[in-house]
Amino acid sequence: MSQKEQKPTLTGQRTRTRKRDEKEKYDPTGFRDSILQGLNEAGTDLEQVSKFLDGAGSKLNYRLYAETLLDILFAGGILAPGGSVVEDSDKTKVCRSEVCVFTTKGDVEAMQNFGEVFSKLTRRYKYLEKKLQDELVKIILFLKGFTEVERKKVAMITSIMLANNQVDAKCLASLFNDHLVKDGIALQFAVDMFAVWLKERDMNNIGSVLSKAQLDNRLLELMPISKRSEAQFENIFCEAGLTDFANYQRARAHAESKKRLFKELSEITEDSGDIKEMQTAIQETMKKNDFTGKDIIGVLWKAMMKSNEWSKKEENLREQLGRSFKKYMPLFKTFVTTGRTEAQLLLKMQDYCHSDIMMRKMFTKMVTWFYSSDVLSEDEILKWYKGNDSPKGKAQFNEQMKKLVDWLNTAEEESDDEEEDEEDQDPDEQET
Repeated sequence: MSQKEQKPTLTGQRTRTRKRDEKEKYDPTGFRDSILQGLNEAGTDLEQVSKFLDGAGSKLNYRLYAETLLDILFAGGILAPGGSVVEDSDKTKVCRSEVCVFTTKGDVEAMQNFGEVFSKLTRRYKYLEKKLQDELVKIILFLKGFTEVERKKVAMITSIMLANNQVDAKCLASLFNDHLVKDGIALQFAVDMFAVWLKERDMNNIGSVLSKAQLDNRLLELMPISKRSEAQFENIFCEAGLTDFANYQRARAHAESKKRLFKELSEITEDSGDIKEMQTAIQETMKKNDFTGKDIIGVLWKAMMKSNEWSKKEENLREQLGRSFKKYMPLFKTFVTTGRTEAQLLLKMQDYCHSDIMMRKMFTKMVTWFYSSDVLSEDEILKWYKGNDSPKGKAQFNEQMKKLVDWLNTAEEESDDEEEDEEDQDPDEQET
């Protein structure tokens, strides 16, 4: 039986490219022209602007041309490196829009309204949120290429976006570039930005945002090196009416100085434990930062209490504390010299002992040691006992302190009686 011969077949598979997979030719100028036409038709009516941008996203490739789109919304056209707007070779062709941040009126309300255009756009096209963050980083880098008025408008829209959580404060890291700092552009931008931001949010909120972006400790770096000082920074912001911000910066600077002092005291403790060296370090920090004794009491207390691994046995703990108090007492006698510093020390002791179960039992002993060494006066101890500046463990400590307080009151009464007897005594008898 003969077998039928098979016909030859073509091997392989013919693939058809889907239209959506075809690579689009990159044409930012063509995209710009489409956007400019729609914006110019919408005019100054921001509702119509948002309506156009919302619909255009389904026809135009916002993913591919996000940078071009955002350039137009900020500057009116495509930005060249450095910040200038790209001009078309055809001078009759429109290459800029009058609907952008740069052409918006320079008041907060107008800028808030334009901020809504960005807000609606990024809500509708979520992938533009990251692109907006990147755009703002670039815009801030280009500040030197803009006019003073344009820079101020960028500062205003940035503060509004930050206040509304549209962008992350990490975009402000661009401000610390040398070319912006040395010419004072970064500092002026910061003044303009915080002036608006403080109208939108309080300093606690702003401080939290800056801290999250790890910029809270870098603010002084915005000043040109030749003018960089805490006093000068404070003067500039106070003169601009930004006292809350100046106070915030002062508090941050003081906190950083205290951290450095604590670190220095800890290193001295580990190396030599020389009390005179510690005293010198504290005095230098006080002079440099215009600190008072009240400012460094907490640091000194923390340095002493961190200098040991405390025993969990009460008897051993008492001995350890006794040795440490004896060693550090000259420092406390040097820097605890006023009623305010005494009150501060008592509060630090109260908070610390409340946080440690073993230390709670030692509170009265600590107060007694300080009293015996003339660091704490009976007046401040009695004032603390009657007051309620900190509720932490107060009832427990008051109960613990009752015997000492009763003794202090008795000693005070006896002293008063002696003074009265001296006053009642006949002058001739006193001379005798």
